Amino acid sequence: MATERRVARVAEQIKREVSQILLSEIKDARVGAGMVSIVDVEVSSDLQNARIFVSIYGDEAAQRQTMEGLAAATPFVRREIGQRLGLRRVPTVVFLQDRSLERGSRVLALLNQLKREAEARQQGSSSKDQETVEEGDGGEAEELGGQ
Repeated sequence: MATERRVARVAEQIKREVSQILLSEIKDARVGAGMVSIVDVEVSSDLQNARIFVSIYGDEAAQRQTMEGLAAATPFVRREIGQRLGLRRVPTVVFLQDRSLERGSRVLALLNQLKREAEARQQGSSSKDQETVEEGDGGEAEELGGQ
């Protein structure tokens, strides 16, 4: 078992190297279908497994193609990690799509929509209150003038 510090260091190195590999060395056009960003790398405590979380910008078809391309490139990526990092045992690599950015942007859009609806309701109720106040003022002036 490796120490937590070593696991974190290996995960960071894998993240850096895989980013470089994806940027310059993978020739599969499917990987280029969507813009790929490495979000996080989780390495098991025995350094045998590495889960690489990727965020893919693009529509569903581009995301699906990109994940297929990454799955096809996994042996190449694993071999490159082994050569570049010089580990005794190269971890098994698994690419997983991270959808947290999509969920976050969806939540922000929903919050903005709720805010606009609340402001519209508030404007609608304040204009009704204003109309009521104006009508009430006019009635009082007539009563005072009549006395």
